[in-house]
Amino acid sequence: MGLFKRLIKNVFRDGQSRVAPSSFDNLSEQQIEEHMRIARYGSFVLSDAIRPSVDLQITPRSGFRRDAYKDKETGVEIPVIMASASKETLFDLFLELLDPLGDEVDVVLETSHDRKKRGHDDLYREHIDLPVLKSTLCEFEDLLLNDGCTGIAVLNPGIPLEVQFDEHKLLIVYGQDLEEFARILEDSGIEHDENLRFLTEAEHIHSSSEELRHEFSQLRYRLAIEEDADRDRYSWNDA
Repeated sequence: MGLFKRLIKNVFRDGQSRVAPSSFDNLSEQQIEEHMRIARYGSFVLSDAIRPSVDLQITPRSGFRRDAYKDKETGVEIPVIMASASKETLFDLFLELLDPLGDEVDVVLETSHDRKKRGHDDLYREHIDLPVLKSTLCEFEDLLLNDGCTGIAVLNPGIPLEVQFDEHKLLIVYGQDLEEFARILEDSGIEHDENLRFLTEAEHIHSSSEELRHEFSQLRYRLAIEEDADRDRYSWNDA
């Protein structure tokens, strides 16, 4: 895919003000294209969705770490697992992490294809059978793996648990009891490392295309999600 066919965004760390020079400054189009072609870092392979900074502020590698998220509305602190996996195992691992959510789930499609906006839009679909969802997602594996403007979250608000496969192709799990998810990761060879740093924590670049944007629209259609289906996420509680 040529550079001019790409939609490239967020060449600085997400949410951070541009207060320092970027490693992409003063690079030619050919140099950027060459950087985008580099996917392998040792035994770790990135999908086409994201690339690190040219000066490799963080080198991609597999692993997971535990963290916590504090809900602004309720003040509840929610345990989090964040994981990174090589491309050849990433999608299957995402599907496996969905199993503890139960037989019926809600889905949030996340899109940042509109480059005039900061952040992303959430498109919500309630009550879908997990086997049906998995079957549909398998048809769109290329989109979910390689589009840096597409993310998905699958959740069961009744438990509550949520699994995200975000734009950076990180796997993020939220919930009060995450031990089953940790076991799935470890059984897949993803090691626990509290010192692990992710590409989101430094300068990085996202990649998409008009073709992938079209595929996103097809996925939204298949999941019966309307354009105006935005809604706030549910609030976490101790239930």
